[in-house]
Amino acid sequence: MQKTIASERALLAFLVVIVIFLSTRSMPIYGETGDGILPMKARAEIIDQLLATRLQKLPAKLMRREGIAMWVLVAREYNEDPVVKTMLPGTAFAARRRTILVFVDEGADGVNGYAVSRYGVGDFFKAVWNPDEQKDQWRALADFIAEKNPKNIGINVSATFALADGLTHGEHTGFISALPEKFKKRVVPAEKLAVSWLETRTREEMAVYPSIVKIAHDIIAEGFSNKVVTPGITTTDDVRWWYRDRIKELRLQTWFHPSVGVQRSGSDVTKGKILPGDLLHVDFGIIYLRLNTDTQQHAYVLRPGETQAPAGLVAGLKTSNRLQDILISKFKVGRTGNQILKAARLQALDEGMRPSIYTHPIGYHGHAAGPIIGMWDNQGDTVGRGDYPMYANTAYSIELNTTVSVPEWGGQDVKFKLEEDAFFDGKSTGYIDGRQQAFLLIKSD
Repeated sequence: MQKTIASERALLAFLVVIVIFLSTRSMPIYGETGDGILPMKARAEIIDQLLATRLQKLPAKLMRREGIAMWVLVAREYNEDPVVKTMLPGTAFAARRRTILVFVDEGADGVNGYAVSRYGVGDFFKAVWNPDEQKDQWRALADFIAEKNPKNIGINVSATFALADGLTHGEHTGFISALPEKFKKRVVPAEKLAVSWLETRTREEMAVYPSIVKIAHDIIAEGFSNKVVTPGITTTDDVRWWYRDRIKELRLQTWFHPSVGVQRSGSDVTKGKILPGDLLHVDFGIIYLRLNTDTQQHAYVLRPGETQAPAGLVAGLKTSNRLQDILISKFKVGRTGNQILKAARLQALDEGMRPSIYTHPIGYHGHAAGPIIGMWDNQGDTVGRGDYPMYANTAYSIELNTTVSVPEWGGQDVKFKLEEDAFFDGKSTGYIDGRQQAFLLIKSD
């Protein structure tokens, strides 16, 4: 126990150094080719350390919470189970041939990991298949299951969550065919277990997540500045592709193509040349250390002589900030996404807002596993994903908008679309790297 505590403290100390290194640099922080972004070797080391703590802490807690005695995960090379990909070492990018990972709850000995594969996987999953002795991998898995004799066997199949539905048809057929009849009756869906593994954030991950979101915020600010935008010349598409190029220059990845749009007084234009007086919007996300970000922010292009955005636009941004406050105030362990949505909308409507809420989990994936809290095209119940309850130590992209009439634009309706990543610890919700409360400003003169 003392060794475990000491190793956790050492890891946290190392992660704190990384966070300080990344968070104390000011714009422009990364240089042209990514100075300040960790080299690949350091990234792999951190990924492995973060994964080691997850495998040490989470399987027993989550498997016992969901009543799963054995969890079998199967993936084939380049046709991955999304959950398996999160369990591979930092130097692995795909399963090797057929990779079978098995978690077994062995009572007082805890939950242990095994690989019914030619090789072990990382330090946690010990290889238990020798192809020279048993050529049939499925038979080797069946023999292993018979040896452990679990009360049930969870597999990743789900009609509701794509991320928990990683067992392909062919692999399911091979697995079931190899099982003795008595074990076939013990196979159960591990949907909730798969979701809980993906959605749960550890203390160690949350030590580094702020630096990741900060990088995303910094890139957005750089793109929405006069370094990139020359009003009257630069187009929304120019900025969009600048973001893609900048991500590549910084040796990062994105999980979707950024979008950049405009709203303009007296016009229904949404893209094209950027002009003074425009309200800009960006939707942007990166992947770093296997964690994702998802952010939407606004910039205002100052007209000649202006030093700030018109009061009506400023008020509109504050209205969406208020909707954020209302939404996160409804977060509570055990409440479903649909319940949270309904409560937030009722309060927002009572306060005279025109709200739209479409918040989702964030973590190993951009649109991650966990409760959906509304959809842009459905402000009622989302069957299935909206029925999933909220748990502690989970992260969300607080994504929403309000429609506000702007007096300076002749009463024109303007949408203030915000999205910021936040962490719910079971009692309160905090933004991982703050949130936008004032427009980014771009000069015209």
